[in-house]
Order: sequence, then structure tokens, then C-alpha cells
Amino acid sequence: MELFNLGGLLLLEIKKKVKSEFEPNILVFCCNWCSYAGADLAGVSRFQYPPNIRIIRVMCSSRVEPTFVLRAFNNGIDGVLIIGCHMGDCHYMKGFEYTQVRMDHLKNLIKYIGIEADRFHLHSISASEGKQFSELIKDFTKTIIEFGELKIPKKLGIIELEYNSKKK
Repeated sequence: MELFNLGGLLLLEIKKKVKSEFEPNILVFCCNWCSYAGADLAGVSRFQYPPNIRIIRVMCSSRVEPTFVLRAFNNGIDGVLIIGCHMGDCHYMKGFEYTQVRMDHLKNLIKYIGIEADRFHLHSISASEGKQFSELIKDFTKTIIEFGELKIPKKLGIIELEYNSKKK
């Protein structure tokens, strides 16, 4: 009986270790004026956050096309985060508002094709919020680790094929 319990504990520890070894690939689109500066402040201030993110700087969060997010998932990215300016602080007036509308539709599409909706997130960070940037990345990474590695649903490939055939 003791050996069985010991074996169960060892098995539980092995499962925890395997699950914790998963390093998600996270893509972060940052607006040039606010959130990228917030990411820079996090680095300069030495606020710790997981190193498994890749930041792409865009002039405005509204520049991020929904197809960029779908292609990221299709190419093996486990989570996508778009970070823009706070409402009313956008250098392009209403860029973040446009992003919110477009990405709400994308979130519905992501759910429809079988990807967990929380693998995609839209947030706002200002240039002075380095600590908040760090916390956001930590929380998002933790969420993605709980989901585990992304398994691409077949529907995503169909959408990609349809998109490419219409493009030609």
C-alpha cells in the first residue's frame, strides 16, 4: 500500500514537472507610442517577466489585422496579446477604439474555430506603466501555461485556404 501511494506521489510530481516545463510561445503586438514605451520602462526598471514573449512594435494597435493573429496561431504561437493606448490617449485619435471593435469580432471567430478565446487578449498600457506591463505578461503567460500547447483545429486551415484562394 505504501509503495502504491509513493508511486502515485511520484507520478503526480512527474506530471507537474512535465506540465511546468512547457514554455509557451507568446506574440505581443505593442503600439509604438504607449505600450512599447511601457515595455521599455519595464525592462529599464528591471521588472521581471517571462522571457518567452516576442514583441512586435506597430505604430498603432489598429494596424494589427485580424489575419495577423490567425496566422500567428496557425504558425505555432500559443498566445497573442495586443496592447495599445488607453482610451482617449491614442496618438491616432481613435485607433484603440477601432482595434477593440475589430478584435471583438476576431475573438468570436477564434471561439468558433475551436481555439480557447483566452489565448488572445487585448489590453491597454501607457508609457508610464512598466509594472503593469510586467504583471500583464506574467498573468497572460500563466494563463497560456494552464491551457498547454495549442493544438490547431482543422477549421483554421480551412479559413486560411479560403483566404488565400480569394486573394488570388
